[in-house]
Amino acid sequence: MSENHSVVAADGTRLAVSIRGRGPALLLLAGQSNDHTWWDGVREDLGVGRTTVAVDYRGTGGSDSPEMPYSTPMFADDAVAVLDDLGIADAAVYGTSMGGRVAQWVAARHPGRVTHLVLGCTTPGDAHGVPRSAEVRRALAHDRSQEVLTDLMYTPRWRAAHPGPYRTLGDPSMTNHARHRHLQASNNHDAWDALGDITAPTLILHGSDDRMAPVGNAALLADRIADATVRVFNGARHAYFEECHHEAGPAVTEFLAR
Repeated sequence: MSENHSVVAADGTRLAVSIRGRGPALLLLAGQSNDHTWWDGVREDLGVGRTTVAVDYRGTGGSDSPEMPYSTPMFADDAVAVLDDLGIADAAVYGTSMGGRVAQWVAARHPGRVTHLVLGCTTPGDAHGVPRSAEVRRALAHDRSQEVLTDLMYTPRWRAAHPGPYRTLGDPSMTNHARHRHLQASNNHDAWDALGDITAPTLILHGSDDRMAPVGNAALLADRIADATVRVFNGARHAYFEECHHEAGPAVTEFLAR
């Protein structure tokens, strides 16, 4: 099964949803300023025997772009509204980058709805986490070129063998307002005190050479979430899930099958 669906959030915002496959639900939450196509390179790996549900955040893809402040708890409420509309009582949740921050709120606030939690290349928020370096911040602030972002996402070896186009560099259709609000939502994330409320079995994945979200955040999350397991992919950058998909995909599917 493959279909596009539309859900109306509590405040009337229309959310676009991409649904593929059959079986137990796996909710996929993408990175900042990206829509469901973030997952295109790995979705087939993750969707064997599962229904994958990928949401376009408000401000991205086919979803509405209301001119209002956004936050990771708001995105989490939108994700739960999607599950409610689709009649999904519980689901595994896999969030990467900002999507991992959103997934933290879904699991902490709705423990009965999350069967398994996978957090990839993410952080608990800069207030208690390991922030990216000043050098990376300057590069992102002063040069939003595809080249800078691509270098942060993938190793030179991967880029040489896979010249793109890449699906993880941001939704080009976003308005400036939505892009700014996504940045604010990600920067303001702080789930530190809520992480102890997560009860779902949790797998934390990270690239060892991630400069967008330094790998030290993986251990911090694991210390706050009961019985969490960490796996680090040696040499990988922010988009470990795509560059190391031959290892990361099976790691996720085996974890979800437990």
